[in-house]
Amino acid sequence: MKNILYILLFIVTSATFAQQEKSMEIEGLKMYPNPVTQGKVFIESTATGPKKIILFDVFGTPIMETVLKTKELQLPRIKAGIYVIRIFTEEQTSTRKLIIK
Repeated sequence: MKNILYILLFIVTSATFAQQEKSMEIEGLKMYPNPVTQGKVFIESTATGPKKIILFDVFGTPIMETVLKTKELQLPRIKAGIYVIRIFTEEQTSTRKLIIK
């Protein structure tokens, strides 16, 4: 029952984030591997320059915030689970689901 509540909350949170920024999506955004198994994820896009990254848990609480200057994001102390990752460039924003195993 608890898992179902987490999943429903995640879906609602993801849908809310996606609707807010749909028109300003980052062009050519690629995030891999997803699910993350080695404690790092690669984030690429056609936008150059640093990217601000915020990682949210399923309750919408920010658990990590960083500025990414390369394409590799280290996630060494993040527990296994489902997260929402929000990526910002100077003018665009994208939100994705991130699974960590």
